[in-house]
Amino acid sequence: MKTLLYKNTTISYSDSGTGNAIVLLHGFLENKKMWKDYVAFFSEKYRVITIDLLGHGESDPLGYVHEMEDNANVINEILEHLKIEKAIILGHSMGGYVGLAFAELYPQKIQKLVLLNSTSKEDSAEKKLNRTRAIKAVKQNYINFVSLAIANLFSENNRTRLAEEIEKAKIEALKTPLQGIIASLEGMKIRKDREWLLEQNRFPVLLILGKKDPVLSYEESLSQAENTSVQLVSFEDGHMSQIENKEELKPVLLQFFN
Repeated sequence: MKTLLYKNTTISYSDSGTGNAIVLLHGFLENKKMWKDYVAFFSEKYRVITIDLLGHGESDPLGYVHEMEDNANVINEILEHLKIEKAIILGHSMGGYVGLAFAELYPQKIQKLVLLNSTSKEDSAEKKLNRTRAIKAVKQNYINFVSLAIANLFSENNRTRLAEEIEKAKIEALKTPLQGIIASLEGMKIRKDREWLLEQNRFPVLLILGKKDPVLSYEESLSQAENTSVQLVSFEDGHMSQIENKEELKPVLLQFFN
């Protein structure tokens, strides 16, 4: 694992393989370790970079609000440091919001974009309220909040089948500092709507959705791909396609990267 200082804040990342660069961005309460299998798989053909976003994994928090733009600037710093001019960005959930912010701020540096169980839409009024409630809940009972939040990302029918994977995800999530959780919730709550980026067709976009996603409404998510050149792939499961649909996802990604 490597580190970089961004605004006096330690950022942790990994860099494996050679070839065209792929940047893998985890979601809320996750970290770069979740990409372990994917790094091994893709680094045979590509240069794969994974990053712990602000206040997650081994990256320190930066203040009390982590805007998506803050994380996008972190990605840019790492790419500059590694002398990578252009990259494919894959973001899971919150990582997708960061990928979209990066695409807006640094359009010349993005080759392709994958939104994995993510959306270009901003939070609805109800979702913003839920983020505020989540901040209150995590302050009251950190362990309970994190454990429930992770379990609720998986489709109901997978919660028994993938009990071991869910437990591993919980263990990693519980390493996320309270400040990192709150700052990320605040940042997601105020993020901009970026549907226009999908409509502009500046670079290829792949949208991957779960039909039983407990977090993102499948029907609502479909609407952002209408009348665009966005490629759409749907799986039968929940919000954690990288775990719930691991073996189906790899060839889908490989085909898009190629």
